[in-house]
Amino acid sequence: MISTTRVSFRPPIFSLVALACLCFGSAQTPAALAQTARPASAAKPHSASSAKAIADSIPALFISDIHFDPFHDPAKAKELASAPVTQWRSILAAPPSANQVQAFTELQASCHARGVDTPYALLRSSLQAMRTRLPSAKFMAVSGDLVAHGFPCRFEKLLPGSAPGDYQAFVVKTLAFVMDELSTNFPNTPIYVSLGNNDSGCGDYQLDTGSDFLAQAAMAVTAALPTAQREAALLQFGRGGYFSIPMAEPMRNTRLIVVNDVFLSQKYTTCAGKPDPAAGADEVAWLEHQLHDARQAGQRVWIMGHIPPGVDPVSTVAKFRDVCGGQAPVNYLSSDKMADLMTASSDVIHLSLFGHTHMDEMRLLEPVGADAESAAAHRVAVKLVPSISPVDGNKPSFTIARISQSSANLQDYEVIEASDRTGIGTSWIPEYDFARTYHQADFSPSTLKNLVDEFNTDHFASQPESVAYVHNYYVGDRSPELSPFWQEYVCAMGNSAAKSFAACVCSSTK
Repeated sequence: MISTTRVSFRPPIFSLVALACLCFGSAQTPAALAQTARPASAAKPHSASSAKAIADSIPALFISDIHFDPFHDPAKAKELASAPVTQWRSILAAPPSANQVQAFTELQASCHARGVDTPYALLRSSLQAMRTRLPSAKFMAVSGDLVAHGFPCRFEKLLPGSAPGDYQAFVVKTLAFVMDELSTNFPNTPIYVSLGNNDSGCGDYQLDTGSDFLAQAAMAVTAALPTAQREAALLQFGRGGYFSIPMAEPMRNTRLIVVNDVFLSQKYTTCAGKPDPAAGADEVAWLEHQLHDARQAGQRVWIMGHIPPGVDPVSTVAKFRDVCGGQAPVNYLSSDKMADLMTASSDVIHLSLFGHTHMDEMRLLEPVGADAESAAAHRVAVKLVPSISPVDGNKPSFTIARISQSSANLQDYEVIEASDRTGIGTSWIPEYDFARTYHQADFSPSTLKNLVDEFNTDHFASQPESVAYVHNYYVGDRSPELSPFWQEYVCAMGNSAAKSFAACVCSSTK
């Protein structure tokens, strides 16, 4: 949206057409977009310093939004419910039921599913691809949503008349099964996991603090941590599903703070459907304490959660929020408190990982209203990891990261995408490499600032880096057309607070 005068944030019709493409798919293949990015030869030449960085780097896996669906073959639901988790693999790997396609289609319709989540074949294929491409992963970071969308409806339709507590037990078994699949494929590898809004014993965005579900979920999702880290996580997890632990070797002097930001979501309620502001307030106070302790101990910090802080630009456009007329944009969280804590602690935070959007995204947090010098000193790099689940029509993907073990900085990453959405006969190929595509030395606050500034001046998303971002945002063979609301999207990349986002969107230079 470009104008020489003050504008109201009312997206034109072509923006909504673009959003329709984003939500419902398109037959076009964006090969031309991919070709516009600069070739690998444009990367910086090898040097002694880069050789030193390579020697210091370690490989890791970032994955998010697995959304495993054990109900993909509805006829197996009762057998899964009665069987221990140790038998799930053989049940799910068995040939599909004769009526699988019809039964699953009916289940999707009755539960008003927006798409297909991850069946066992896709989960198995993705893990085989990870093991093939990175058998030496030093750790895995999983940023939430292990179970499928619409889980309560699926359970009720296929297991009617279940006893109280059976639903929670089935969710816990699903979490345990996904974790067992991860750890079986990567034995002796630390697997760090945050809960997502679907990872609940009662319903989407619903959770009770100090609950029996959290105690049981803790045993499942911490199962692949080294003994010392697991003991520390279990002591904290039952309170609210969040914990703070030192990362295992070869990471050095690095604390991982795993937040359960479901409590901070605008959609959060207790299992009884009631608001509980104290749950979020307690977590914010805990996070502040953890950041303070890390600073006192001279530790580096990684923060991992599921729902990112900041503005949701796609929903803001889709809901016609007139931010220049005083309407608030749609935010992912109920307040800016977590983002404010993160920027205030930018001296210790070296990376933050989230998921939730299912898209491949970047964000840059900086304090609102700060002068240039202060803003530069308090920026935080945020990586949104794309999904394994193809529920939005995207191709499944995972991310191979290169990390400095001595500084805890993210040096580079490569996104690996599936050739299809089924996991049957699927091949997995590189989509893009961050350093080569965006020509930055690493993924850090300073390099993200460079990119956001570049995107801000490229009003029509026509330059190679902008074209690459539009293409890579939606992993797969079609691209949502971000270009019509590119400026609004870029404003959200670098402005997490409603006030600064509105100032960016409504600037007379736009």
